[in-house]
Amino acid sequence: MIAIVSDIHANLEAIRAVLSDIEKHNVSDIICLGDVIGYGPNPGECLDLAMNFKVTLQGNHEKALLVSLEGANFNEIAKNSIEWTRQQLDMLAPEHREVNAKRWDFIGELNELYKENTTSFAHGSPRHPTIEYVYDRDINSPKKLGAIFEFVEHVCFIGHTHMPGIWTDDMVFIAPEEANYQYPLTGKKTLVNVGSVGQPRDRDIRSCYVLFDGDKVFFRRVSYPVEETFKKIKSIPELNPRLAERLKVAR
Repeated sequence: MIAIVSDIHANLEAIRAVLSDIEKHNVSDIICLGDVIGYGPNPGECLDLAMNFKVTLQGNHEKALLVSLEGANFNEIAKNSIEWTRQQLDMLAPEHREVNAKRWDFIGELNELYKENTTSFAHGSPRHPTIEYVYDRDINSPKKLGAIFEFVEHVCFIGHTHMPGIWTDDMVFIAPEEANYQYPLTGKKTLVNVGSVGQPRDRDIRSCYVLFDGDKVFFRRVSYPVEETFKKIKSIPELNPRLAERLKVAR
């Protein structure tokens, strides 16, 4: 059994709650699909936790931090959070240099894709790993989905939209609740969005991640102290208050 998490977004309370839930299951490895940082108040601490995962992939927020915000298609709120995150990982202060050097090295070594046998993992999509969004409405765009499925051997786990769900190559979309939060794989090519740990956007404020035993996908929803993260973000002038407020409505 493996656990697959994504879009932690520097929400320390959320990832701690998820890790606590993972401990209750027979999990051998944790795979993170990227966006450990961005939006939230604890980028350094979340990066430190991600260093212990078997695999962490590069998300668009890590890419923006490493490369440039130019062409990143970020709004001003996201841009400001990346610039603030960069300040938190400052290498100039001697007292923070060693720990932040490890964090920068970790970010710099992240890959965009990971594969185990016929199972693949990406942040956005297997076609464009850090930038492409896959939405439930894309079942009405068979050309787009068909092109993405060309990069899927059997099943591919993705994140990026912060909205969990399942797509099959016959243009069917299944929400987790429609499948009673567990989905047995078939012979169809399948995409699975694992949802977001740190900033859900599907009107459920609980963290979302999945467990996978090779045959079946289990969606997990985990409560965490949202108010604590809310107050942290509100106390940081460089972070837009909306980043706190959206945690309470999951939009």
